[in-house]
Amino acid sequence: MRRIHPDITDDPDIPQAYAYPADRPWLRVNMVASADGGAWIKGLSGGLSSKGDRRVFGVLRGLSDVVLAGASTVRTEGYGPAKPRESWLPLREGRPPAPPVAVVTRRLDLDLGSSLFTETTPDARTIVITCEAAPKDRRAEAAERAEVIVAGDDRVELNLALAALHERGLTRILCEGGPRLNGQLSAAGLIDELCLSVSPMLIGGGAARILNGATSQVNLRLAQVLEEEGVLFCRYIRE
Repeated sequence: MRRIHPDITDDPDIPQAYAYPADRPWLRVNMVASADGGAWIKGLSGGLSSKGDRRVFGVLRGLSDVVLAGASTVRTEGYGPAKPRESWLPLREGRPPAPPVAVVTRRLDLDLGSSLFTETTPDARTIVITCEAAPKDRRAEAAERAEVIVAGDDRVELNLALAALHERGLTRILCEGGPRLNGQLSAAGLIDELCLSVSPMLIGGGAARILNGATSQVNLRLAQVLEEEGVLFCRYIRE
């Protein structure tokens, strides 16, 4: 892997290249897309990924305090808990060995018997972020297997959700989508950074873009570009 912007460097230190700001909470979105903007192949992002993308993905998880994802992405991609890695030890000094996963869901239509809820450790229990309108019986069931945050009345208010994560000391937030959650975060002005892996392929079809839903316009600054085997790893910062 090499850096081609803002300078040219072979074998850059990837954790340093993606270090979080030390002085404030930060929400980073990480996505992969085809050259023509598609966010998945046959409903899954894995077909767009590469060895380098998986390496960056792992580093971004290791750096984060919490991994945020929408319920649809959790179901489709078959999420389990983040597993500790030896390479994370220097990245997570003073923190749990792995970050918890936080799932945004209005209806609580989750498989509470899946590994995401049954194979977590006490210091990294899965977090369910929902709203008052969610079925009370499902909320009670979720609370037996996860930490539940109620953020909003009829829908999940993402600003309240992030504030609740910050109160728990989870200020370095890595959002892994999907496109609808990304769109809601962007419309609310909550995205600080976009990490976008651009895969050198055209896919056409009906795949969503990395943001879907409400219209929003956010100006970004291109802070960094890494490259490996034709895949571009772009880091954009909100202006």
